[in-house]
Amino acid sequence: MDIVTHSLLSIVVPLYNEEENVALLTQKIHESLIGYDYQIIYIDDFSTDKTKQVVKAMNDDKVHLIELKKNYGQSLALAAGIDYAEGDYIITMDGDLQNDPSDIPQMLSYAVNDDYDLVTGIRQKRKDSLVKKIPSKIANYLVRRVTKLDIKDNGCALKVFTKDIAKDLNLYGEMHRFITLLAHLEGAQIKQVPVKHHARHAGVSKYGLERVFKVVADMMLLLFIRKYFQRPIHLFGIFGFLLILLGVLINIYLLIVKLGLGQDIGTRPLLMFGMMFILGGIQLFTIGIVMELLIRTYYESQQKRPYRIKKVTIGGK
Repeated sequence: MDIVTHSLLSIVVPLYNEEENVALLTQKIHESLIGYDYQIIYIDDFSTDKTKQVVKAMNDDKVHLIELKKNYGQSLALAAGIDYAEGDYIITMDGDLQNDPSDIPQMLSYAVNDDYDLVTGIRQKRKDSLVKKIPSKIANYLVRRVTKLDIKDNGCALKVFTKDIAKDLNLYGEMHRFITLLAHLEGAQIKQVPVKHHARHAGVSKYGLERVFKVVADMMLLLFIRKYFQRPIHLFGIFGFLLILLGVLINIYLLIVKLGLGQDIGTRPLLMFGMMFILGGIQLFTIGIVMELLIRTYYESQQKRPYRIKKVTIGGK
């Protein structure tokens, strides 16, 4: 494929315990971007293995290593890389070699030639376990139902952003799951394209079924902040969701007992517990959202970032 732009590209890749993958990933990026002007920005999220030593040992002038002072999670690692990035186009991807850098030129062509603000991948023939696929499908379904935004694969990390959109994302918590939705709410024109997907080359996945609950909580928080700031009835949170669900199930059971068996439920302690769970859940997710808003206000009003960088290394020096 012909070179579609001579602008600087910034490849932003969060890393956590990827010592066996990062050298091969770097090689594949180089092979895929021959002729392009680019920088590779690795963000080491306080890995406990030799990830940062492997990156430095490559002694590659195109590689920039950002070492964070502690483990902040993927969203803030991405935020650190995007803040640091100098390119006119910012490309994000995972560090486990499941994304294929050879897809970048085609995605970039849509951003450059068709004036899209964000080009996001749709993983074809995913090589993931059900533990990863099921939460992903739930998240994609919920986003489509709640937001009416028809994004087929919100979880694909391989994305090409224009600089302006990427810099305005303001990632907090674990919002990387909804980075496409964030961009949409910022007014981005979005293109979805099929991309390759590979089985993890080495290491272990960092995801589990708990993502289902995090997905629900993060999505409601995002929608509240961006669209329903004046409507606190839309507050949500993980524990609040669980308590409300439990309370509703208890009350459904009691309703069946009342209507189906004709038994009196007015004096049952279980009825009180059901109501307490619902009210307690509402209080919990209200407190959770208020705390999130306070954190955002604190960082944004003082122009502070919610992460701290220990060191930046370019080319191993």
